[in-house]
Amino acid sequence: MANITFTEGSGLQDSIFGKSQEPIKMFLEKRGEAFEQTSMLPELFNMGSSNHWGEKFSTMTAMDGFQPVGENGDYPVDGMQEGFAKFLEHMTWKNSFSLSREIVEDAKLMDLKKQPAGFITSYYRTREKFGAALIGAAVQKKTETTFSGKTFDVKTADGKCLFATNHPSKLGKSNQSNQFSDAFSNDALMAMEAKMQDFRGDNDEVLDVAPTTILIPNDYKLKRDVFAAIGADKDPATANNGFNYNFGRWNVVVWPYLNQFIASGTSPWILLDKKYNDEYGSAMWLDRVQLEVRSELAGNDANVWKGYARFIAGFNDWRGYAVGGITGGTQLIGG
Repeated sequence: MANITFTEGSGLQDSIFGKSQEPIKMFLEKRGEAFEQTSMLPELFNMGSSNHWGEKFSTMTAMDGFQPVGENGDYPVDGMQEGFAKFLEHMTWKNSFSLSREIVEDAKLMDLKKQPAGFITSYYRTREKFGAALIGAAVQKKTETTFSGKTFDVKTADGKCLFATNHPSKLGKSNQSNQFSDAFSNDALMAMEAKMQDFRGDNDEVLDVAPTTILIPNDYKLKRDVFAAIGADKDPATANNGFNYNFGRWNVVVWPYLNQFIASGTSPWILLDKKYNDEYGSAMWLDRVQLEVRSELAGNDANVWKGYARFIAGFNDWRGYAVGGITGGTQLIGG
């Protein structure tokens, strides 16, 4: 069931609008369910809820580990400290639509269906577009983006854009890159996977990053290349049909919403580890107030429906994501 809370205005059940309330609720719920089933956000973001006006995310640096001390040796003192921190403050989102008394009186079924369905479509489309706007801005190496007149942060906890060539370490270890210049190919896919598997924590420890998802915009050449690389069990580049290591190992997300938020003529491709994202919070999505819809009678006798929600999204730990096909990025093959 779609996460929509309804509040019916007092007296409406006894008015000309009373009979329209339940059908409109049904249209809203049905449309909401359809969007929830097709949304890409759960594949790309760590979806959570919040009970506060904002949430802080932080990490702890790793300990150095156990040391050999010999028989009856003293216990070495180890420790950890707080890593980089990120704060996300919720944004309020609103919209409304109205039905005239005449529409309800005349039982204009198409209007009674179309407007509620369009209202819910606009809500879920806004969520998809907002998520795509954040990731698209990161692909374009921005640290903030403007969406519907409001400015949103695209930096991770270390103060860098989600995709950068110089992510710092809290403990002064070597900088790391998750922004690469290589266009998509079978070799580039394997090279980026290996690079992500070698991502280090703040104490230079090897992490358990294991990307399993390929995210691309709706670009026919990129789709062709991706599915050609992973869709056959034999290596298409070899005469002896050697085993294709990438066959059957990847979940591919083609996200048309991303197209409008990347530079024209570019073909970025993104790898992400959904498990790492879920456990450590690379891309966070927080719902403070799920969609609430209330019905009321306006002064012009129209039945007004208002929608209210509070949510925010942003980036915390960059290590769950990497992007290829970016001008100025680190070179994977031959670099």
